Amino acid sequence: MTAFVNSIEINRPADEVFAYVVDPAKFPEWQRDVTRVSVQGDEVGSRFTTVRKIGGAERSMTQEITESVPPRTWAARGVDGPIRPNATVDIEPITDDRCRVTFGLDFDGRGMASALVPMVRRMAAKAAPASHQRLKLLLEGRG
Repeated sequence: MTAFVNSIEINRPADEVFAYVVDPAKFPEWQRDVTRVSVQGDEVGSRFTTVRKIGGAERSMTQEITESVPPRTWAARGVDGPIRPNATVDIEPITDDRCRVTFGLDFDGRGMASALVPMVRRMAAKAAPASHQRLKLLLEGRG
């Protein structure tokens, strides 16, 4: 089951959108809950750690890039912690300077944290559209 799928159209070329969207170092610019990121590389197998403010506390999560096919597809999966995010980004060119970005997000729980996954899915589904709108505004030069 995928917790969340959302698509937005952005008035920028697909290659430019891809380069920005899948760069974890840029996440704090458009994902308001991300406070900092540590990146160990940008190819498949590389890892990055995001620190997010969740419920008033900071939580770190390490993910591994599992797929990267510029400028079309990117995916990462959580590799540590009791709740592990799994994210996908698919970019479809509409015209030379417009594309559709589809985000997929889900979570796996480990041990007792499995009981929290439905709540985390709801929280993510509620928060993600605002991040995606901020991304659109930033990339279109209106943010």
